[in-house]
Amino acid sequence: MADISALSQLALQLLQQLISIQSFSKEEDRTADLIDQTLQQHGVKTHRKLNNIWAWNRHFDASKPTILLNSHHDTVKPNSGYTRDPYDAKIEDGKLYGLGSNDAGGCLVSLIAVFLHYHDQENLKYNFCLATTAEEEISGVNGLELIIPDLGELSFGIVGEPTLMDLAIAERGLMVLDCTAYGKAGHAAREEGENAIYKALADIEWFRNFKFPKESEVFGPIKMSVTIINAGSQHNVVPATCTFTVDVRVTDAYKNEEVLEIIRQHVSCEVKPRSIRLKPSSIDKNHPFVQAGVSLGRNTYGSPTTSDQSLLDISSIKIGPGDSARSHMADEFIYVDEIGEGIDLHIQMLDKIV
Repeated sequence: MADISALSQLALQLLQQLISIQSFSKEEDRTADLIDQTLQQHGVKTHRKLNNIWAWNRHFDASKPTILLNSHHDTVKPNSGYTRDPYDAKIEDGKLYGLGSNDAGGCLVSLIAVFLHYHDQENLKYNFCLATTAEEEISGVNGLELIIPDLGELSFGIVGEPTLMDLAIAERGLMVLDCTAYGKAGHAAREEGENAIYKALADIEWFRNFKFPKESEVFGPIKMSVTIINAGSQHNVVPATCTFTVDVRVTDAYKNEEVLEIIRQHVSCEVKPRSIRLKPSSIDKNHPFVQAGVSLGRNTYGSPTTSDQSLLDISSIKIGPGDSARSHMADEFIYVDEIGEGIDLHIQMLDKIV
């Protein structure tokens, strides 16, 4: 398939169908059914695990590198500000309205169209793996993370999120740390005990002031913020424990595990990460796909928001039609023209390397 207008029409119709189906995180079975059926109707051999659908190009060659095309089909729940039916995919004044239209429906259907464009082509330099996944909005374990082992070796990933088709060449990771300072209980009126609050204060001051030696070219320094603190039971008892929570926004200068190790070397409190799954992501600004985008006038930037990029251990880029500022807003929409432009730009960029 090479006709951009035909691909755009297919993508638009699919997106309208997807919008009309409720697909909250963990409840994406019917949108998965629709995506599965649509791909099969176009001659694609599909694979499914729970609500994740994936496929490879027809002339897959194991000796060639593989490009991952990934976006999600789950949505958040509509907020109370909606004045429209969130499942009524109406087009008005060039805008397609509906829940998930912008985040990330437009990106999803654009990547499906791009995959179909290349699916039957022979003698490509790369293979294509399309993965349409679940649970992105809740960083769930039964989305992309579940099927990564099934996708085989991947060279780099294109993750579909609304970026106005600019190139997010890096994305911050996230670690939430639960910290506990231990002291010894005693009566406040006597010289008894060891105050856990005072012990915690020294560590909190370290979190406030520490600068990691390496800084990201895109984001600058890692940001650590103490956001919750709890201690004490009554006014006359020296507290034996003080707990506090730290929000750590990790950059592509470090791996989450490295940041955690550095923190533990410097503080006396117990440090337990809730998760180290949400990793920082990046792609070399000299990567051929990035350079292809720059040559077409696209901007590069670092994204402060997390996506399924955080689950990938390969170089990856976040790009897609639509605007991140519209995500999760009431009366969500995407411009119809953005979908066609997104498909066209993706193909122009990929044509330069495949």
